[in-house]
Amino acid sequence: MKRYTHLFFDLDHTIWDFDRNAEETLQELFVLHNLEALGLKSATEFITTYTHNNHALWADYHLGKIDKETLRQTRFRKTFTDLGLHPDVVPVEFEDAYVELCPTKTNLFPHAHETLSYLQQKYSLHLITNGFKEATRRKVSGTGLEKYFTNIIISELVGVNKPDKAIFKHALELAGAKKEESIMIGDSLEADVYGALNFGMDAIYFNPLKVPKPEDVPVQIHSLDELTQLL
Repeated sequence: MKRYTHLFFDLDHTIWDFDRNAEETLQELFVLHNLEALGLKSATEFITTYTHNNHALWADYHLGKIDKETLRQTRFRKTFTDLGLHPDVVPVEFEDAYVELCPTKTNLFPHAHETLSYLQQKYSLHLITNGFKEATRRKVSGTGLEKYFTNIIISELVGVNKPDKAIFKHALELAGAKKEESIMIGDSLEADVYGALNFGMDAIYFNPLKVPKPEDVPVQIHSLDELTQLL
């Protein structure tokens, strides 16, 4: 690959293992809030339904179709009602408990620290995340990731989300970087990969689940440590 000087990473689902951390959190909250007593059969079914709803809502959030408040109000309410709970008995405090606990979880994708440590010696590293500001700060500090990144760009503070070109432009200006010397690494085809490519910046698709890669996506990796061979 050509020589880069700046690497821009996504956080959730790319470095911070969102689904694993969410699952741990929901297993704990399922017991804590005694959801079985409300008629929910199993934590597994609850987590599967939530994960489906959350991914769909985040896709809408990336594209500006819904705001932060709507995402947060909807994901658990919809999950509970999808599983047959009457809206009147949905525990309203559940979202707050989740938002409090989940960002304290520290599961990263395999080889995250080793890979970032290696890359940091060769490149300037930056984060661009559509995650919310409070949660992002807690995730980054709780996992010791802040030491790798020169800039942490949070879409909520910038006022636009990936894939909007404006957030990539802002990130490059902040880094003092040019498009041709920069590359974006992330799991979301829409937000990270096509967002960067449409802006005129190279991108690497992080695809740990090995779903079929679209033909117009030039480069993919299945594990973070592949970056040490590529870059």
